[in-house]
Amino acid sequence: MEWVADGSITTPQGFWAAGTACGIKVTGKKDLAVVFSEMPCVAAATFTTNKVKASHIFVSKENLRPQKAMVKAIVANSGNANCCTGQEGIEDAKRMCEIAAAELSAKRQANVQPHEVLVASTGVIGVLLPMDKVEQGIKSAVEKLSRDGGREAAEAIMTTDTKPKFAAVRLELNGKVVHIGGIAKGAGMIAPNMATMLCFIGTDACIGRKALQAALRYAVERSFNSITVDGDTSTNDTVFALANWLSGGDEIVEGSNAFVVFRDALTALCQKLAKMIAADGEGATKLIEIQVTGAMSESEAKAVAMTVANSPLVKTALFGNDPNWGRIAAAVGRSPARVKQEKLTIRIGDFECFRNGEPVTFEKSAAHEWLRANNEIAISVDLGLGTASWTVWTCDLSEEYVRFNAEYTT
Repeated sequence: MEWVADGSITTPQGFWAAGTACGIKVTGKKDLAVVFSEMPCVAAATFTTNKVKASHIFVSKENLRPQKAMVKAIVANSGNANCCTGQEGIEDAKRMCEIAAAELSAKRQANVQPHEVLVASTGVIGVLLPMDKVEQGIKSAVEKLSRDGGREAAEAIMTTDTKPKFAAVRLELNGKVVHIGGIAKGAGMIAPNMATMLCFIGTDACIGRKALQAALRYAVERSFNSITVDGDTSTNDTVFALANWLSGGDEIVEGSNAFVVFRDALTALCQKLAKMIAADGEGATKLIEIQVTGAMSESEAKAVAMTVANSPLVKTALFGNDPNWGRIAAAVGRSPARVKQEKLTIRIGDFECFRNGEPVTFEKSAAHEWLRANNEIAISVDLGLGTASWTVWTCDLSEEYVRFNAEYTT
């Protein structure tokens, strides 16, 4: 597997994308994206577990429901979540699919049906979409579709993000070169399962719907379900994965070596995008990786990592470049996992702070300077009880996060 420089969802064969500004955002920035595949795609998806869900989730789930459902396009807007907008919000989401299907059929001679379009929204909750602007945005984006449009599409789904998020990988499967590429957005209200995030993935691999769903579920659990910025779970979280089979070759089936290789490449891609989201957390100055080992099970390892990652005291200490390992130990101890203090070991970067229940002497001023000089920090927690491990990514917590979210809608 190798990373493709400046790769995105349009890196795989047959995928086109575009982003445009239609006026949903008062800033005039891009706010409408369309992704299109020349060939029909099998599709997989994961959605938020929040009991309050955006309108697009109901519509996209319905379009994915038939066992043999095929997908040809994704249409997404930012700046407006189309959530808690009642039946009118549902109808607006359906209308987005209808407009995209009609425009793609007319402009791309693609014979796209509304049920072959997936829809997504992100932004402020409780506001109806300005459908006149959305319609013009879809028409503009379809006109602009290009094989180099992945970055523009990534820009168009941003809300509080400071930078677009996109990546792609290249690998060989069953004697054929295969690509997997994606775009994502997210910076706040980030916590499983999943986060205030959207992610659209395309691949030219020959993989069926069931196998693609299994691979996506595995990848999402180890990426987007393993990041947190603030412990809040959004109403709009969505990951779509589309496979158009243009690479050719034999079908990738579950249980095969090719499936494992594909699944692991997809996981690597999702983790890269997930880390971009965590690093871009609102007001963040550091990306923090929390590695938990020695747990009795993966679920317990993840529980420990997430408890540490969501601790305001840990996050603020790291913002202040304070190697306060006691806050980490306290977070580990209040997690629901099995923990024995006398077995516990903690490291911050290269500095071992606590081993087998005893504090370790280290140069705190050197650790402070190391934290100050680095914007990527690794925390290692060894529970010393078993063989299971998990990794979670988060960011520090600054006063800028509080200021930004206090002023977000006004």
